[in-house]
Amino acid sequence: MTLHPSVAAVRVPVRAALARLTAGDVVAVACSGGADSLALASAAVFEGHKLALRIIGVTVDHGLQPGSAAQADRVVSQLAAIGVDETLTARVHVDPSSGLGPEAAAREARYAVLEEVATQVRAATVLLGHTLDDQAETVLLGLTRGSGGRSLQGMRPAFGVFARPLLGVRRDDTVTACQVEGLDYWDDPHNHDPGYTRVRVRDRVLPVLEDELGPGIAEALARTADQLRDDTALLDQLADRALDEARRPDGLDVDALAAAPPSLRHRVIHRVAREAGVPASELTRGHVLEVDKLLVAWRGQRWVDLPGHLRALRRDGLLVIEAP
Repeated sequence: MTLHPSVAAVRVPVRAALARLTAGDVVAVACSGGADSLALASAAVFEGHKLALRIIGVTVDHGLQPGSAAQADRVVSQLAAIGVDETLTARVHVDPSSGLGPEAAAREARYAVLEEVATQVRAATVLLGHTLDDQAETVLLGLTRGSGGRSLQGMRPAFGVFARPLLGVRRDDTVTACQVEGLDYWDDPHNHDPGYTRVRVRDRVLPVLEDELGPGIAEALARTADQLRDDTALLDQLADRALDEARRPDGLDVDALAAAPPSLRHRVIHRVAREAGVPASELTRGHVLEVDKLLVAWRGQRWVDLPGHLRALRRDGLLVIEAP
């Protein structure tokens, strides 16, 4: 019997992600009950059991909308019907006063609990259901923020214990795969709330780009992320080397750092500022460029004020970041 193309589109990358594991390894699959994560869980069970892997389905209840606990219970039942070896449910508290916004706060809480679960069950990997469409939205959002190459590289295929095998798979394929396999996926109301920027990008911006510029915009954005990820990795390695060469016990050697290209200097400044305690969310490119002037355009300026009640200054041939 011929395998449906959409089912194959999901299973093939999952098979590749699990191929490096050995029999008996534990694989946790984060599943909200949406089409992406439900198709992922089904593929993980199908491919994982062929490799004698233990598949655990994990549902995180954020408690952000009425009926979330009942939805979590429904997902647990679906995962059991798919054939996972074990199911786990975790309820997290999303702090609305964190300053991150509801989406970012929920994401932070979710990853924290998934890391705890991975440790408890000794998972070799935790699979996440982000798709090519999610990647395209992330790259476009990064572009609008003017956040530079690091933001435009989008989501990483793997980091720490986490892996995203579906980053090359379209959302239409995960939906179709669920339909073909008879999986009743959940359509989260938040995915249609225009109050969320990502929803507006998905429902309004990307369709306009496709209509006006032609099809293939999502794939092009995802390819851009892949290319920038390689470039960023190289620049990070070079910045590490520049930082090692400039680091002194009491600061950074100005002459050594000033000789580096701007892209490396800026990375080094960003890194040491964060090491010193400057909040990453408040450190802007403007701050970095002002600190850079202490290296390459110094005219006797005293210091640069930085977030976190810190300041950068030039002292005895060293760049120093300290509290006043």
